[in-house]
Amino acid sequence: MFTEKDYQQIAKQGIPIETIQQQISHFVNGFPYLKVLKAATVGDGIVRVEENELEALVKAFDAQADQVSLLKFVPASGAATRMFKALFAFKDEGKSDKSIVEFSERLRDFAFFEDLQTIMSTEGGAIEADMAAGEFRKIADYLLTGKGLDYGNLPKGLLKFHAYPDGARTPVEEHLIEGTNYANSGGKVRIHFTVSPEHRSRFEALIDAVKPLYEDKFGVVYDISFSEQKPSTDTISVNLDNTPFRNADGSLLFRPAGHGALLANLDEQDGDVVFIKNIDNVVPDSLKETTFTYKKVLGALLLNYRQQGFDFQKRMESGETSDALLEELTHYFEKTLFTLPPAGFETSSSAEKLAYFQQKLDRPFRLCGMVQNVGEPGGGPFWASNPDGTTSLQVVESAQIDMTDAAQKALFDTATHFNPVDLVCSLRGYKGKKFELMKYVDINTGFITQKSKDGKDLKAQELPGLWNGSMSDWNTVFVEVPLITFNPVKTVNDLLRKEHQS
Repeated sequence: MFTEKDYQQIAKQGIPIETIQQQISHFVNGFPYLKVLKAATVGDGIVRVEENELEALVKAFDAQADQVSLLKFVPASGAATRMFKALFAFKDEGKSDKSIVEFSERLRDFAFFEDLQTIMSTEGGAIEADMAAGEFRKIADYLLTGKGLDYGNLPKGLLKFHAYPDGARTPVEEHLIEGTNYANSGGKVRIHFTVSPEHRSRFEALIDAVKPLYEDKFGVVYDISFSEQKPSTDTISVNLDNTPFRNADGSLLFRPAGHGALLANLDEQDGDVVFIKNIDNVVPDSLKETTFTYKKVLGALLLNYRQQGFDFQKRMESGETSDALLEELTHYFEKTLFTLPPAGFETSSSAEKLAYFQQKLDRPFRLCGMVQNVGEPGGGPFWASNPDGTTSLQVVESAQIDMTDAAQKALFDTATHFNPVDLVCSLRGYKGKKFELMKYVDINTGFITQKSKDGKDLKAQELPGLWNGSMSDWNTVFVEVPLITFNPVKTVNDLLRKEHQS
């Protein structure tokens, strides 16, 4: 199947040949479906924090923030191209729809309007005159292409999202401001952005420009770092008959493997509390307070649940084997971590039960914020069967479910909540041990998609998603958070929603 030249290319890519063979096997055999047992709901897998509990949890987090390692991890490599899909069709082909009408009528309400006005004036044009003349295709050209702002080729993190009296802000800046509130440990704010190689210099230039301003304004010191998706996390592409797809020059085609590839980037980070949130899920200052509150609430709960686990490990390390300890562990896993043991567990010996609990305790922790389902696409919270026979909470994407199975589809459709990529994780275990995150992945939860290149159809493969299959074997708790904390920008007109108008 592979030539000597192929093996050299694979080695240069940094991918073990065994991994390539595994990927080929997945193309041939497909990925097994995950068996969901029921949707997680409030009171049955989803924790609801009552209003009168919020203040105490916020205070608990603030009291610990200076004694633990905090990190804000922001996936920021996504291109903004899809944000402007309708606008590209309008610019290139004159296709118009309701979104184009809204864009044209409310052009002045976008935070990037002044930049667009400036660059068009520099080029000898006048945006107001073009608007009056209905020259919106020309305006779209200046917005989307290198002739002007080049927004159609930039990542979302570098676009102007929100307007303020002292100037517009990008999502990167909004994340810096968020970080000062809940990722601040002793005046130090650590934030890590994953970026694409071709835009890294732009991100670095932006940080260099704004970092001193925000450090002075908020009295903090930022520790900002960047990483890029690793070539070793790319996956091989195949023809429809599952033979390796080759480029015109005969080389193998490797493709980025989705957000699951970022697990390698996360694995290089460290922290007691790591906040994970997508680059485009930011709001203006007027709406930030709820986000601040619930990030701290999730952080406090994470530290609380983790400490309970540490206390159990300490007791087990001291040699305690009492029935009382086993009862406490059983209750902790079933009622706090929502993890049920495999069939026959009750007949196991005390030593076997303790070994099981020890193995389950020695895993990364994560709390996943869940918002009420309002029809947005995304993974949902479910109780699911695991390969080791246990039952636990999993974030499940529709592609993981056999939708031809009426019963499974019906279960999937009962989800009351979905995951807005609002995670708070601990990458450290008992006595500060740093986990090797690759050990906790369910490799059988990837995705196969059909693409094309150079006019030829091909099959591509995505790695297990960062917040589902890649974290499948983590200790997991779902917590309900308000819908207002989820404000993604999928299309440019989303910036016109009241949640993004400051």
